[in-house]
Amino acid sequence: MKNFFKVKTLKEVMALVGSFKPVLQETVPIDEAFFRVLGEEIAADQDLPGFKRSTMDGYAVKADSTFGASESSPAWLTLTQAIPMGKVPEFTLAPGEAARISTGGMLPSGADSVVMIEHTDAVDETAIEVYKSVAPMTNVIDRNEDFKKNETILGVGTRVRPQEAGLAAALGLDRLKVFKRPIVGIISTGDEVVPVTQTPALGEIRDINTYTLAGLVREAGAVPVCYGIVKDNEEALFSVCRQAVDHCDMVLISGGSSVGVRDFTVEILSKLAQTRLLIHGISISPGKPTILARSGIKPVWGLPGHVVSAMVVFRVVVLPFLNRLQGLSSPPGSAITLPARLSRNIASAQGRSDFVRVCLKTDGQGLVAEPVLGKSGLIRTMVLADGLLEIGENVEGVERDTMVQIMPLSNYF
Repeated sequence: MKNFFKVKTLKEVMALVGSFKPVLQETVPIDEAFFRVLGEEIAADQDLPGFKRSTMDGYAVKADSTFGASESSPAWLTLTQAIPMGKVPEFTLAPGEAARISTGGMLPSGADSVVMIEHTDAVDETAIEVYKSVAPMTNVIDRNEDFKKNETILGVGTRVRPQEAGLAAALGLDRLKVFKRPIVGIISTGDEVVPVTQTPALGEIRDINTYTLAGLVREAGAVPVCYGIVKDNEEALFSVCRQAVDHCDMVLISGGSSVGVRDFTVEILSKLAQTRLLIHGISISPGKPTILARSGIKPVWGLPGHVVSAMVVFRVVVLPFLNRLQGLSSPPGSAITLPARLSRNIASAQGRSDFVRVCLKTDGQGLVAEPVLGKSGLIRTMVLADGLLEIGENVEGVERDTMVQIMPLSNYF
């Protein structure tokens, strides 16, 4: 097993995403559904908003009563009663009449538009002058303009943002069926790794990966479970890995994914029950010695020990698999990118996909991507970076001033 190192392309790895199944579903109160993923289709059981409503403070009118109105020749309209908020107007508006209405109020029968209060003057308590004509449906939302009855409005795999939760509330849904949050086990390995509370001796480093990976998992909408540091001991790592696989939906093991003498990850995975190695090596930089195994129905990853490599691999490779587990409908490779102009020439070796950290700035012409150069063990390159520039495996480099697409590193960019 130690000699197994057959590199796959990024495309080949992404083709495996669909072979994993989402986690189970549960029904939760709407205020617990934020940023979860819908597990059911939602259709409108009614027209929204269900009545013609004003979008402005002003006067409900019949539009043709204002035609030709101007500053020099205003339309004179008879003022009827005001329309109370939250009530159905119990009168019909006749041509040449106007009714006082507030934003959100229901238009009375006979009215089809609202004149903004700024375009009127009160003559007295019984009449107003209108200085600007309006067309039918001006400043009005129609009864089914938001959604029509029986229209499918949210599909399975939709992320429930505040706006989706608001729509569910508008339909009277106080509980939503969503996918459970995947539980992701995080294991940090290496004799040289010590807890963050310990002062490292020469040759040692503090455990960074546990915290960076936990943050990335949480940001993605899943639940991290940290199993701490495991030294380079095959028996100890096997015990922790078996525990993590039993209790989690995905496992991330940082360190121990290369072909070194004391790199046990491949051997450990081969001993776990119902576990098959799918990938050992991906043609990307950084992150070439990445491992993917299937343990039962669960993905288990061996990530590089260098913090930058581990974070880049998570963003580029692991995240699509995690999104699949939590039920998101977007396919791999559909991540939003930002167009930017490259600030300098960047060289790249053919035969691999390079992911270059970039800092994004603006000038008078738009976004500019400035490469953040540095080795994969330097976390400063991630701290300074806003996104990743992918240089394809068949490309030797990218020239300065080329328009490129940048993958944001964070949802909060």
